Amino acid sequence: MKIQVKVKANSKIQEVSQESGHFIAKVKEPPREGRANQAVIQLLAEHFEVHKSQVRILSGLKSKNKIIEVIDR
Repeated sequence: MKIQVKVKANSKIQEVSQESGHFIAKVKEPPREGRANQAVIQLLAEHFEVHKSQVRILSGLKSKNKIIEVIDR
């Protein structure tokens, strides 16, 4: 399944919420050296109850708006 995610880095809390057809992922990590991207992958893996290797960023590696694929097995 492919989802649209808006990432909010440097947040005080880590959470996933859904708003008008896309997800919002708040992570504590800063958007440097891919740390926020790794935190988003971990957070979405926990949210969808899959292993983090089943979550990958298709587009938007350096953007707040990302297309992420979650593979259900």
